[in-house]
Amino acid sequence: MDANEVQARLRRSQQLATLLDGAWGIPNTRWRFGLDALLGLLPVAGDLLSALLGLGVVWQARQIGAPLSLQLKMLANIGLDFLLGSVPIIGDIADVAFRKNLRNAALLEAWVVHKKA
Repeated sequence: MDANEVQARLRRSQQLATLLDGAWGIPNTRWRFGLDALLGLLPVAGDLLSALLGLGVVWQARQIGAPLSLQLKMLANIGLDFLLGSVPIIGDIADVAFRKNLRNAALLEAWVVHKKA
């Protein structure tokens, strides 16, 4: 895979992560939230849909050729967020605070940078 395609996939994963975890800000605070937090307000189905959308970042990692250990770590982040999301109130707070998608996009980007070095 050439460097341009890797960069395009990284950009897509970052855009998806931003949409899901940080698209909007709460005025006069540092807190940002995204579609993930809104979906988390829907019991069970919202958390399931959020987890499925989060797999998009893992898919990009797979297409780039990220190691299985990294993909499993990313899946663990999604699983943890899904479990936390199943707890009322705590799950809603976790959706804003944990930011699994931005975390996974950062893991992927760090791996690509390390791979280049």
